[in-house]
Amino acid sequence: MSEASNIQPFVDLEWCAGQGRRVVVADTRWYLDGSSGRDAYNRGHLPGAVFVDLDRWLSAPATKESGRNPLPDPEVFAEGMRQSGINGSDVVVAYDDAGGVIAARLVWMLRVTGHDAAVLDGGLTSYADVLETAIPAAVPGDFTARPWPTGLLADITEASAAATVIDARNRDRYLGMQDPVDPRPGHIPGAVNVPCRENLGPSGKLVPRSQLLENFSRAGIGSARDTVNYCGSGVTACHNLLVLEYLGMGRGKLFVGGWSQYSRASELPVGTV
Repeated sequence: MSEASNIQPFVDLEWCAGQGRRVVVADTRWYLDGSSGRDAYNRGHLPGAVFVDLDRWLSAPATKESGRNPLPDPEVFAEGMRQSGINGSDVVVAYDDAGGVIAARLVWMLRVTGHDAAVLDGGLTSYADVLETAIPAAVPGDFTARPWPTGLLADITEASAAATVIDARNRDRYLGMQDPVDPRPGHIPGAVNVPCRENLGPSGKLVPRSQLLENFSRAGIGSARDTVNYCGSGVTACHNLLVLEYLGMGRGKLFVGGWSQYSRASELPVGTV
């Protein structure tokens, strides 16, 4: 297991302003439909924010065997952080325009490798002033590579056999009513559904703690211990993992390949109810 981060997994702008340490704000916008997150960043971003490309730095190339967004080699991740001007000692606060369900991938990757990082609660909409279009000059940082913690990762075999599996996708995809990107609709048999987007209110901020607890309790989850968490490809499931940590339930495992890997393993059964 990796060391725990020294900060909570969700913070607000006021918290960022009050830090004595250097805080790097990272824009991680990314879209499943292929729209450009960088173009969105260029049109307007939080002041001083750097753009971190999920496809380039937070994922390895997609394969049938590993899914759509497998984890990159640790050195690739480290190079992405260095090019973004991030030092190993910095606090990274990541945001998107989807309430943090995309930003959670970068935050999870940093936290499980012993770095201090958090999702900006509310994301882009939490900033009420004029967005910035100037691109900050990034001075290469000193971030160094660390291995991914095997104790916090699950492969497809473990995900298929685990007693408690949590699916973070929207309910229609979990139930097999539709799937816009993967070949077989449905879910891993026995998995419970806790849609990560139900962690958020209309403003894009986290719903009250009591409601978050209810979301997981309703699915029979009282602890993250021994849970395997997945989504389409190991991105938005990170939001559920961070919420579980925020609630004091500990750390679960991430099945990075997610449904994009499982649904292509035609020998494995699919659940739809």
